[in-house]
Amino acid sequence: MIKAEGITHFSIPVRDLTEAEKFYQEIVGLEYRGRLGDSGMACVSVGDSNILLCETKELPPAPDSSSSGTSQVHHSFHFAPADWEKGVRQLVERGVPITHLEYREKGYFTGREVYFLDPSGNRLELRDPTWQAGMPKPTIEEIVAKAAAG
Repeated sequence: MIKAEGITHFSIPVRDLTEAEKFYQEIVGLEYRGRLGDSGMACVSVGDSNILLCETKELPPAPDSSSSGTSQVHHSFHFAPADWEKGVRQLVERGVPITHLEYREKGYFTGREVYFLDPSGNRLELRDPTWQAGMPKPTIEEIVAKAAAG
């Protein structure tokens, strides 16, 4: 058996590279590393993980944002509690399609999670791993209202 030492990068297919570069920097808060020549790819990073945004015209139609869909394929990013709430508010303010909010009490990845779609229809997750069973479970509307009242 061979043993991998880490992840060099993983790739996310996107319809429009310029739009994706802006989205992943401004909405998800990833660090922009730059384009890979004229390959139709750009690199963004978080921590020590690199993500290639790969422009392709062969993406299937974006899923309906009004439902959580049947696909379990998604990319998850974790945040500190205050940044998670700020991220949820930013998604709403910018009209990003949110598919659902979940408070996961059991399982491998517990915490509060909000799922949404990028401009190419890729399902993404913002996760706050500090949330635990018994803590408040505000709705998206309550999270947004809390900021407006504060």
